[in-house]
Amino acid sequence: MPRVHLASPDQQAMLRLDPSPDRQWWTLQHAPTATRPAWSASFGARTPVELIAAVTDALTRPAAPASRTADPYEPLRTAGWEDAEHRDGLISPDGIAHVEHFAQGNSDSWYVDVAIDDDAYGLLWKAHFTGSTPPHLITAFTRALCDEAPLPRHPHQVPALGRRHFRSSTHRVPAAAAAFALENRIRELTARRTRTPPPAPPSPR
Repeated sequence: MPRVHLASPDQQAMLRLDPSPDRQWWTLQHAPTATRPAWSASFGARTPVELIAAVTDALTRPAAPASRTADPYEPLRTAGWEDAEHRDGLISPDGIAHVEHFAQGNSDSWYVDVAIDDDAYGLLWKAHFTGSTPPHLITAFTRALCDEAPLPRHPHQVPALGRRHFRSSTHRVPAAAAAFALENRIRELTARRTRTPPPAPPSPR
């Protein structure tokens, strides 16, 4: 499997894809700034790429409001998630996904795990955010997590472990749409940055 390292233009953020049987495959790290300590997020191999893209899109969106008051639990509660029994955090209506903010003593982290059973063999994927991660980025992830829009997948890309929990339908996709999916994605992101309005001129003295 290839290893990929991507750095932001200012070299403050690093996204790594490092396939390993013993560690998270995706890692997003950000250097400290004048207003926030360093932070990181990591995602397991089977984490849907749409969820990771929700975080990176929110990070790179120039006009995105980096709200300190964003509540990552809010999209989940709106989607019908409830307090988990015998543990902290919220659990999805089907009981498969669990999100917890663990803050105790010097520990402060967000944990997400998706599992069809309590043992290690039932784990589908997990994600982790350090407590210093900007709240609006974690909220972008939880909003994508509870989004019920279908995810396009080739039949062979659906994990066999959890197929009985999925609702699926088959649609024909034009060959051109599949062949140029990456190019269209890049064009969309480029256009988004181009449409960003310039900063307001300074007020006259």
